[in-house]
Amino acid sequence: MLNKVVLMGRLTKDPELKHTKTNNVPVVGFSLAVDRRIAKDKPKETDFFNVIAWQSTAEFVTKHFIQGQQICVEGRLQLRKWTDKATDAIRYATEVVAESVHFAGFKRDDVQNSGVNNESRDDFDPCAELDVAA
Repeated sequence: MLNKVVLMGRLTKDPELKHTKTNNVPVVGFSLAVDRRIAKDKPKETDFFNVIAWQSTAEFVTKHFIQGQQICVEGRLQLRKWTDKATDAIRYATEVVAESVHFAGFKRDDVQNSGVNNESRDDFDPCAELDVAA
């Protein structure tokens, strides 16, 4: 079996490190904007992927990356299921669990406004349904 994902894109906002409530494990969730071209003469489209990183990978992302910066993420896809407490409905989230991250563009100090606009994704928090302290 194989479950491998490699994405290169830009962070849609600054990553914010959190820790689990029960055993204080570092975790960070972020959204990655990845451009793609449908056809040579057509404008590019952007896909947004939810990524979650744990432990030293989470600390590395939080320390070295900011909004708009290019990042390469290697990891695996994960489908998470939970019950919405307000509606009692079953919810699902597909996300990338980062196993390693790499610099893919300019250094942090060189990042300028890259034009990433992610207003519709500002509410994304992959840690919301986990046992994570705010």
